[in-house]
Amino acid sequence: MPEIRAAIDIGGTFTDTVLMRGADEVLATAKTLTTHSDPATSALTGLRRVLADSETPVGAFTGLVHGTTLATNALIERRGACVA
Repeated sequence: MPEIRAAIDIGGTFTDTVLMRGADEVLATAKTLTTHSDPATSALTGLRRVLADSETPVGAFTGLVHGTTLATNALIERRGACVA
C-alpha cells in the first residue's frame, strides 16, 4: 500500500498543505492564512483540513515534509533583527 504523506509550506501570507498517496495521487489540498504570531497554528489547521477532506485518519499518514519562506521573505524585505 502506498504511503500517505503530508507536505506543508508556510509562506508570508498563506500556508499551503497537500496530502498525497504515493508519488502522484493528491488526496486533498488546503490554503490557510499564515498565523505570524504562531506559524504552527496555520500548519496544524491545514493538516486537519486535508485529513478531514480526504477522510484520512490521523494515524494513517506516514510522513510529513515542511518548508517555509518566512526567513527568506524577512531577508528580502529587510525585516527582523539586525545581525552581522
